[in-house]
Amino acid sequence: MKRIVTATVHNRSGVLNRVTGLLSKRQFNIESISVGRTETEGVSKMTFVVEVEDERKLEQLTKQLNKQIDVLKVSDITDKAIVARELAMVKVISNPQIRSEIQGIVEPFRATVIDVSRESMTVQVTGNSDKVDALIDLLRPYGIKELARTGLTAFTRGHQPQVAEIKSYSLLK
Repeated sequence: MKRIVTATVHNRSGVLNRVTGLLSKRQFNIESISVGRTETEGVSKMTFVVEVEDERKLEQLTKQLNKQIDVLKVSDITDKAIVARELAMVKVISNPQIRSEIQGIVEPFRATVIDVSRESMTVQVTGNSDKVDALIDLLRPYGIKELARTGLTAFTRGHQPQVAEIKSYSLLK
C-alpha cells in the first residue's frame, strides 16, 4: 500500500542523500519525492510517497528517520485530512491545425499552455495524481515529446476531522 510520509529537515548538504539512503537500505521503493524550503529559514520539507507492505516496517522507518541528526520531524500523513498536489509539464507534438483541439482537452483540467512553438506546445497541470494521469493519457495520442512531474507534495489540513469523517472523506476521493 502507498503511504505519504513527510519529513521536516535542516536544509544542509547531504541530508537528502542520507534520508533516501536510509529508505533504500530498508528496501522501500520511493514512488515520488519532493523537497523544498519552508517558511522557516534553514528548514526544508520532504514529501515521500513510498510503497509499504507491512505497517511495522513503516513504523520502524519513521523511528529511524527521527534518529537522523538533521531530521526535525517525521509524519505519516496518509490517513489524515491532507492537501496534496502534483505538477506536471507536458510537451505535446502539435501543429497549428490541432492546437485548438488540444486546448479544448486541457481546459476542463484547468491546465494552462505555457509555451507554443511551430512543432509543439507545453501544458502545465496541477492537481492530484489521478488528474495528472488522466490528462497525460488524453494527450498521449497526439505524441508526447517530453514529460516532467514534480512528485506529490502535501501537508495536513488546518482542521483534522474525527476518524469517522476521514473514512467517509476517503470514500469520496
